[in-house]
Amino acid sequence: MTVPFFSAAPRPANEAERQRMVERSGVLGLVATPALDEIVAAAAALCATPAAALSIIDRDRQWFVASHGIMARQTSRACAFCAHAILTPEQLFCVPDAREDARFAGNPLVLDGVRIRFYAAAPLAVAPGLALGALCVFDAAPRACVPDTLATLGTLAARATRLILPRA
Repeated sequence: MTVPFFSAAPRPANEAERQRMVERSGVLGLVATPALDEIVAAAAALCATPAAALSIIDRDRQWFVASHGIMARQTSRACAFCAHAILTPEQLFCVPDAREDARFAGNPLVLDGVRIRFYAAAPLAVAPGLALGALCVFDAAPRACVPDTLATLGTLAARATRLILPRA
């Protein structure tokens, strides 16, 4: 039997600048606001997923500023799907079935606990080529990536970014 492999996302080329922006923004200490909670709940409803989160990628962790359908407040950056999403801040990111994607097949979030199969995210882009984190949705069942739905997820992520940007 072959043990599935997963790879942590590489750090973006502008990681030092991105991390400074995360630290200056104050979002790591931010307590979810009703407006951010509404955006996350809307993302879950839009994509018909049981879980959604507004995540910030820190040095070694993924911090959930707001979440819907999950109890965790953070995960390791090494297993964070959103750490992959921030690598292309201008693009929506979608994984139809994490078991079939070599980057994620052996990820603990796929194999244990939440058992993520479907994942979609819109990066929280605060400058060209720079994202603090992502608005993401996920499910334990695989599904197709629907372009119109992902575009609306991007609109919600832009709204969330505007709410946290004054801290940046």
